Amino acid sequence: QVQLVESGGGSVQAGGSLRLSCVASGSILRINTMIWYRQAPGKPQELVAHITRDGDSEFYDDSLKGRFTILRDNARNTAFLQMNSLKPDDKAVYTCNANVKTEDGRTRDVWGQGVQVTVSS
Repeated sequence: QVQLVESGGGSVQAGGSLRLSCVASGSILRINTMIWYRQAPGKPQELVAHITRDGDSEFYDDSLKGRFTILRDNARNTAFLQMNSLKPDDKAVYTCNANVKTEDGRTRDVWGQGVQVTVSS
């Protein structure tokens, strides 16, 4: 059994910053790619960014580049999403996904429960 728990969400004013964390726990042998998604009110879920075990990363929206950074700490089974210069359009539920190899030898995708980010103008 593997769990992902996100934290760090909240409410900020435009221009502010938040740092989201996604911590994996359980019978983990190896965490491969970790991904952040977000879903704004009334919109479909969208990819924000992914980061490989080796630290290679990619953002899927040019408007996030330069404002958001994705990081990970393999020793702590944790991924981070540092969000700076937040805009009201960044308001969404942010959810973490990880591709995990568990102690039973299986590889599976695991999802967190999501965390709310609200940005006021």
